[in-house]
Amino acid sequence: MSDDEPDTDQTFHHAERFSRARAAQAVALLEDYAEMIGDLMAEAGEARVADIAARMGVTHPTATKAVARLKREGLAVSRPYRGVFLTEAGQTLADHVRARHRIVVDLLIAVGVPTETAELDAEGLEHHVSTQTLAAFKQYLDTSRRGD
Repeated sequence: MSDDEPDTDQTFHHAERFSRARAAQAVALLEDYAEMIGDLMAEAGEARVADIAARMGVTHPTATKAVARLKREGLAVSRPYRGVFLTEAGQTLADHVRARHRIVVDLLIAVGVPTETAELDAEGLEHHVSTQTLAAFKQYLDTSRRGD
């Protein structure tokens, strides 16, 4: 192979890595919408698309597309002239995302990050932390709270 020819193995691995990153970002977005709908349901009994869009800082059509995806995935339902509601699976996802967010925020605060910054930073970190790492964060927090 000459220096001018691309290494096909390396090209494949780069493409695979970026493909995984895009997929992870799509899942993160879905999780954020489920969490927001859960929050709005808890506050108002339902989540209207206009409220979802406002809270997420997106346009109404963008929120509508996200809600449609949640519905396709079996995570949400909507009712005519009413709002959007999470299914049992959607509520489970929202609860999981909220708990994961709290652990990441609490860990950042425990290591000295100011609360407001921890909340902002957790929004990015929470979707990319592995289950194993999250368990280690939780164990650290539990141990430090007990004073071990």
